[in-house]
Formats: sequence, C-alpha cells, structure tokens
Amino acid sequence: MRKLGISIYPEKSSNEEIKDYIDLASKYGFSRIFSCLLSVNKDKTEIIKDFKEINQYARNKGFEVIVDVSPRVFSTLGISYQDLSFFKEILADGIRLDQGFSGAEEALMTYNKENLKIEINMSNDTRTIDTIMDYQPNTYNLIGCHNFYPHKYSGLNIDFFKKCSDNFKKYGLRTAAFVGTNALNSFGPWPVSDNLITLEVHRYLPTDVQVKHLIALNKVDDIIISSCFASEAEFRKIGKLRKDIVSFEVELIPNLKEVERSIVLDELHFNRGDFSGNMIRSTQSRVKYKGHNFELFNAPKMIKRGDIIIESSLYGHYAGELQIALIDMENSGKSNVVGRIREEELFILDEIKPWQKFNFITGE
Repeated sequence: MRKLGISIYPEKSSNEEIKDYIDLASKYGFSRIFSCLLSVNKDKTEIIKDFKEINQYARNKGFEVIVDVSPRVFSTLGISYQDLSFFKEILADGIRLDQGFSGAEEALMTYNKENLKIEINMSNDTRTIDTIMDYQPNTYNLIGCHNFYPHKYSGLNIDFFKKCSDNFKKYGLRTAAFVGTNALNSFGPWPVSDNLITLEVHRYLPTDVQVKHLIALNKVDDIIISSCFASEAEFRKIGKLRKDIVSFEVELIPNLKEVERSIVLDELHFNRGDFSGNMIRSTQSRVKYKGHNFELFNAPKMIKRGDIIIESSLYGHYAGELQIALIDMENSGKSNVVGRIREEELFILDEIKPWQKFNFITGE
C-alpha cells in the first residue's frame, strides 16, 4: 500500500504547530513522517525531549517516523552504528542515512535490537545497495528514499531517477521520493529553499500533479511532501486521489451526455497493449456499450494533444471507445471530443505504459 508523508523540522517550529500539522495531514490520509536531525544544533538532552514529545504524538496518530541522520550526526551525538538505542529513546521508527558507511555497517544495522528501519539514500547510481545486499541484511528493515534538492536546476532528471530507483526496486525494497509544496511561507531544513523536490521537472508544479507523476512513473512506493507546512487545499486535492493509479483531472464539455460522462468518470481505464504512440486507447467501454447509438455532437476539425475522445457510431465497431490524443491530429469527422486533460498534467501522458491503468476526476 502506497503511503503519503509529510516532513517536520522541530528546530524551526513549535511543538504545537507541528502537532496541528500532524492532525491536518492525518485528516487526509497521510501516515508517514520525515524528520531531520541534520540541521539541529541543540544538545542531546534537548533533542531527546523535543523529538520524543513530537514523535509520541505522531505515533499515537498512526504515523511512522523516519529521522534523517549522517555519520556526522552519529559523531556529534556520540552514537554508534552498533547501538541505535538513542533513536528508540526519541520514539523514531527508523533512521535515514543521508550519507552511508561501507555497506557492512548498514547491513549489520538492519539487525538492530530496537527493530528500527534503516533507510538508504537512493539518489546515486552506484553499487551502494548491491554492496549492502552482499552483506546479507535483514531486508524487512531495509528501505530506500531519494534526496530532495532545494537549489534550482539541481534536482534529478527523469532517466537518472528511474535508473537509481530500479537499483532498489530490483530487490523488492520499499522506496520513497519527495514532492514540494507551493504553500506560502513553507520552509525546509536549510536557508536555501527554492522548493524541495526530488525531480527537477516538479519544482514549480502543483503538488498534486507531482504526486500523480510519481504514481505514473511507478518507481517509488511512498511519496513525501518535503517542505513544512503544506496547505490544507493541497492536502485536500491529494487526499481524494487514488494512490494506485493516475487520476487525470479533466474538464468536460458543457452538457455532456449521460453515457459519455459515465464512460469518462465512472470507468477504470487502461491503455491497450498494442500502443501506437499517437493516442492512448481505452476500449472496454465499446464492449460494455455495444449496440448503443453514440451520436456525433462535437467533432472539431483538429484534435489537440490532451483531448479526450469518444468515438461516435459512425466509426463502426470503434463506437464508444475512449481515447486520449498524444499528438495533434486531424479529426476524421467521426470523433467526439468530450473533454480535455488539465494542462499541467499533459506531460504525465508520456509515462502511461501499455496496459497501465488510470481514471479521470473533475476539479470540482
């Protein structure tokens, strides 16, 4: 089951603000927290007090809490990779190693007596995870998570993201990546914060579109909002999405007929396996509504990329088939354009693979 997550930075917010944020995220189905020790400059006693209070509250709300650390943090706090009791004391469920060790240490850490998850940085195309696997880790306690990148143009490109993710997915490990928020006055752990994203293409996109893109790519399991605090409007949009398939937001033409509207909004769609590259074809509706008379009512001369089409009965046995145009194309004069995908989501169409499932929602 894909989890949605938030990020919290206890050194930059009051405990009450963070608790309110946890409540808001819980309301919309979020269940994972990324917390950060890398930027904390307090003594060990204060850290234990602050983090323990917040983490206890989060766990009572059903959240899993992963804390970001590095060898420097281990050294500063006097923690050994052979003794992770400090993280149990602050009620964390796991630790994310922003920088790792040699592979043997990470593997050994997965057998920690506190049963903490050990999360590995995924945003490098190296043999790090292969080396860890060579040392026979406890894979039940081994997970992966990408970085986020606050500096403009520094985020991962899509091909590199896929390659790095595949390094982990080939072992069946649970994985995660970050999306950013466009909420005013949001912040991360560092002074530079030109949105905190894993993929550079996401930097200025709406948060729900970023989430949909990661779902379409299907390279990570969990999706975490990196900045604090996201808005309730963003939570609301993300909360109503299906997490297993892409939910394209669509604007339908006015007064669309009942059957055509039902085909768009009520059916589970999938891209046919014999993929042409010119359009995505969802053909089950033509089977379900075989014999129905699909009248021609909106056949513009040109069909644009992102247009949603339902074939009229003038197209014979194609009648009732739903299509999404991937290129601009000339209309035969038999095809009804019934709606259009939201402009910010058009790039996601390129990631829909043969047989991949999707559905449509309205922006209402």
